[in-house]
Amino acid sequence: MEQRSQWLPPTTPTPTPPAPPAWDGTPPSTAPPPSPDPGPRRSQTRLGRLFGPLLVAGAAILKFLGPLKGLLIALPKLKLLTTSGSMLVSVAAYALIWGWKFAVGFVLLLLVHELGHVIQLRREGIPASAPMFIPFLGAVVTAKSLGDDAAAEARVGLAGPILGSIGAALLLPVWWATGDEFWQALAFTGFFLNLFNLLPVVPLDGGRAMAAMTPWMWFVGLGAMVGVAIAFPNPIIIIIAVFAAFETWRRWKALRAGGEAAASYYKVKPSQRIAVGAVYVGLIVLLVLGMDATHLTRTFADA
Repeated sequence: MEQRSQWLPPTTPTPTPPAPPAWDGTPPSTAPPPSPDPGPRRSQTRLGRLFGPLLVAGAAILKFLGPLKGLLIALPKLKLLTTSGSMLVSVAAYALIWGWKFAVGFVLLLLVHELGHVIQLRREGIPASAPMFIPFLGAVVTAKSLGDDAAAEARVGLAGPILGSIGAALLLPVWWATGDEFWQALAFTGFFLNLFNLLPVVPLDGGRAMAAMTPWMWFVGLGAMVGVAIAFPNPIIIIIAVFAAFETWRRWKALRAGGEAAASYYKVKPSQRIAVGAVYVGLIVLLVLGMDATHLTRTFADA
């Protein structure tokens, strides 16, 4: 309360009642009481009036920039943000919900996941940007393409959950050694993060795998995403569902249009399709088992 009162304007001094007449008959002095010393309090008030609206406006701008994923993806080209800078912004945003310790762990799990995409893109001979973090939307890696064909796209897509799952699994020994539920909760979150990304809808990683297996599964994944958005209304889920709808329609339209380029891109060998399917299903099974092993029951009394 003391710090907050410093931002309030100075209170108006209460008028002092006139003094009783002096014994010698001299009337009391009518000079006004000395004005209070403005001191640092007035300067802080002026600073509050000056910067307070700017801080509120800045917070509002940051709030509404979250859904503008396309704009944030273009920021690396403008060199306005770096990987480390966007990581710090994300940590600050997530810390408002989970506290700084869990926020740091969550952002590092995102980093490991995205590094899987970067490594595989470069193995495919495709230059890839460093991960760019977007508060409450995750992170993104930009590249001119995802590979020469759907099989390469699937490899790039699955590389993120593979490395991300390994990163989450490495937290298990720490949890077992310390018995600290923090590591258990963080591992569970990492498993869930990678499992969510395996939903068979573009632009999620599972949708990349479906490009090599069976593209019509995009519609199944889109239906599931819309169902989740209806059952559990959430701005982030709704944003992802909207992106998924546009991307699914664009990819399917290009696929149905045919042509040599589309036929060549989606031509996948049976052995490649089987390998992608095995990795995809295997990841889902392992991640579900990991979530079951690290599930932490919480009640309202724990809040």
